[in-house]
Amino acid sequence: MAAMKRLGLAAAAIVALSAGPVPADEAKVIVSHAITTFGDPPKYPADFQHLDYVNPDAPKGGEMAQSWFGTFDTMNPYSDKGAPGRLSTIGFEDMMTGTADEIGTLYCLICTTLEYPEDKSWVIFNINPAARFSDGSELTAEDVRFTADLFAREGLLSFRTILNQYVEKVEVLDKYRVKYTLNPGSPMRDRIQIVAGMPVMSKAWFERTGAKLDESRLDPGIGSGPYVVDKVEVNQRIVYRRNPDYWGRDLPINRGTANFDTIRIEYFGDPTAAFEGFKAGAFTFRNENSSKNWATGYDFPALTKGWVVKAQIPHGLIANGQSFVFNLRREKFRDPRVREAIGLMFNFEWSNKTLFYGLYTRINSFFENSDLAATGLPTPEELALLEPLKDKLPPGVLDAEPVMAPVSGESQLDRRNLRRAAALLDEAGWPAGTDGIRRNARGEPLTVEFLTDDPNFDRVINPYIENLKALGVDARLARVDTAEYEFRVRYNDEDPSKAFDFDIITTQLPTGNEPGSGMKQYFGSEGVKDVFNVMGLSDPAVDSLLDTLVRADSRAEMTTAAHAVDRVLRALRFWVPQWHKAAHTVAYYDMFEHPDPLPPYALGELNFWWYNAAKAEALKAAGAFK
Repeated sequence: MAAMKRLGLAAAAIVALSAGPVPADEAKVIVSHAITTFGDPPKYPADFQHLDYVNPDAPKGGEMAQSWFGTFDTMNPYSDKGAPGRLSTIGFEDMMTGTADEIGTLYCLICTTLEYPEDKSWVIFNINPAARFSDGSELTAEDVRFTADLFAREGLLSFRTILNQYVEKVEVLDKYRVKYTLNPGSPMRDRIQIVAGMPVMSKAWFERTGAKLDESRLDPGIGSGPYVVDKVEVNQRIVYRRNPDYWGRDLPINRGTANFDTIRIEYFGDPTAAFEGFKAGAFTFRNENSSKNWATGYDFPALTKGWVVKAQIPHGLIANGQSFVFNLRREKFRDPRVREAIGLMFNFEWSNKTLFYGLYTRINSFFENSDLAATGLPTPEELALLEPLKDKLPPGVLDAEPVMAPVSGESQLDRRNLRRAAALLDEAGWPAGTDGIRRNARGEPLTVEFLTDDPNFDRVINPYIENLKALGVDARLARVDTAEYEFRVRYNDEDPSKAFDFDIITTQLPTGNEPGSGMKQYFGSEGVKDVFNVMGLSDPAVDSLLDTLVRADSRAEMTTAAHAVDRVLRALRFWVPQWHKAAHTVAYYDMFEHPDPLPPYALGELNFWWYNAAKAEALKAAGAFK
């Protein structure tokens, strides 16, 4: 976030335009409907009527039905106990919210305005007196304070750590005013955004039910959002119903959104069954993530009859960091040469051509598809951050270009990469025996198990396993059900020996266009027992650079710090980067409509698409679905 002196100058310029932050008390306190990361004027002024990318007159009604696969056993998404149901956060609102056409701006949602001084030592949220929970009870400052205390006490470990780092105390000033006093030692850039991005929960509900935040339960509690839980059939379906009395339906930030009467999630045992269900009309919208399905599977009757729309919609999103990741808690993966050798055996080029129909691009950076990705040799500004850490850095960070994903040839097994991987394992103390199996000095074979709950990944992992076996690695695939998968990839309070029970999994490591404190959850030492830092990365150089990143006072400083972080993370080789595509690939029954063009940072099918009742009736009459 920009230094507050800079934000004050920006605010003064905005006042001249009668929009945006309004200085009060001789510019010592800023009063605004929005806050931006680096003090730039927000896109939407205080008197805006609706977001540019929505249809403010979109009709309300109908149902959007999607699928998910696997199982769930809780509707409480704020605990690491159990697997939460899909969209189980939908009923809760944050104090402020972002938009899909702007990076780094939050607008009041539950609040009408916020007040803060230039040094961001505190913030006051002025709550909309109309705000209500879904049971009709008032949402007040006391609920905000209660929620902050609840998350600081019972929230996920990494979130507790961050919240306690940023917040000194929370005070109720009056019924509709709540004040956060913020820790002066915390990074200034996202102090306010951290607390503004917290959900608000009902104190009365928790007191009445005796519920805890850190528990598994099928009752999600009550929030203030536009949807409430209507029906839960464990491992079969979840139905969310639009609350006709939703307090915020006429707010400018909400006009043209939350248009469906119901949102239904149908659960299937695996993705193949889900695709068959879509073809049969069991649900109506599919965000296709299988390149094979996209290239060869869309020839079913509903599509050929024109009932289903198949669309590829470009977007401007940063890549989500999808990758194979190593469990660094395991001794065999602590040597980076072992990790590099295993990474060399994944042939993306062959996979993309043979398995993915050329639809994907390789990920190289943790900030892929953005200007935050490191390129070339380190700049003098980057070296100023890196050189003080030189004794803690992996080789090559200071004097070489950033690590890139290996390039392979057209054959499934790239012989050049095989030879390089073999040399690395020899150096790391894993020579091949007479039987071809690589063993360490204790005679233990080098085993690698890929844990997954998605059968669609079998065709990706099995060729990778074949290549690893050619290297002398005892590689295997373990496909388990979703419940076992979730159990094995999480921390276990009751029996830590069973925590993080895997070698390699596929996951996502998202960063964002304005990376802040959330990076510490995924890559910081404080998150090694959390559900985010699943690989168990704990590196002093990374921790130091993340501190610099979240304290950056300008976009230029943030970009430099992100480049430095990216270089180090890539050099640590705890991932084998996979792929991304710069477009949404979706299919849906032709009864939904959306704004054209769509905004760059969200598909928004659950948010600002809408239902065409006449088209739906025509499809039903034609027998497209029940």
